[in-house]
Amino acid sequence: MNDPRTTVIVITHNRRDELLHTLDRLTALPEQPPVTVVDNASTDHTAHAVRTHHPAVTLLTPGRNLGATGRNLAARLATTPYLAFCDDDSWWEAGSLTGAADLLQAHPRLATVTARILVHPTTGEEPYEDPIVTELRHSPLPRPPWLTTPALGSFLAAATVVRTDAFRTAGGFCPRLWLGGEEELLATDLAAHGWWLTYADDLTAHHRPSPHRDTRLRRRHGIRNTLWSTWLRRSAPAALARTAHLARTVPRDATSARAFAEAAAGIGWILRERRPVPRPVERRLRLLDTCQKTSTARRYVG
Repeated sequence: MNDPRTTVIVITHNRRDELLHTLDRLTALPEQPPVTVVDNASTDHTAHAVRTHHPAVTLLTPGRNLGATGRNLAARLATTPYLAFCDDDSWWEAGSLTGAADLLQAHPRLATVTARILVHPTTGEEPYEDPIVTELRHSPLPRPPWLTTPALGSFLAAATVVRTDAFRTAGGFCPRLWLGGEEELLATDLAAHGWWLTYADDLTAHHRPSPHRDTRLRRRHGIRNTLWSTWLRRSAPAALARTAHLARTVPRDATSARAFAEAAAGIGWILRERRPVPRPVERRLRLLDTCQKTSTARRYVG
């Protein structure tokens, strides 16, 4: 079942043991994909552990924490037509990389394939579907006649395989966003370039959420990046409506206030870089606005 079409890219920061568990799973896959790890300036001897336990894995050590844009670094060096993203606490199920590559190969206008996500509780309970899966499965977006799976407006990086050329053409992940909701801007840019995104229910990515995460930092960046992505690409009415909705619904605390302040501080950059998407893409994104407002899986908590 060896399938060399997809390079798996894993970004990590100070999660050595979780990363080694993920690499054990990835290197045992029957597809035997090439794996690249980007160590975002870990201080827990992650790089040494990878070299010791998984010498066949390509290890990149940029010397600073690049966040999500560490994936851009790995993507520039990849020689495969497809890229599969992983976090250090997630991994792919056997056969799913091949299934995603088959979909991308069959549909030249398809840029991303997002898999079903199974969450593994650290308490040892049975795995369960991530709540976001229901929304992906029942996406309201219209799809082109050639696409038989649901069309998406965005994707989740740790459960997605992307076409390498499309990723590079769209510019990869924006360095300014760093990490936290960084997918939305890239997904919108892919759509603006004429690419389609899809969800495949028969493919699976696994996620064992790390207890070593700063939930408040993630929330702060998530709110800020949602605002920036909206201001950069959506129509003025849609951007104003989403901003107002977030202001009404996020927790009223110092973390949310700081997120809005950081977003406002980037207004100069926003005005220079703002490029609203074409009208057909804006019409598709509007269909997702109601889903986002009522979603129980997209809450800014922590």
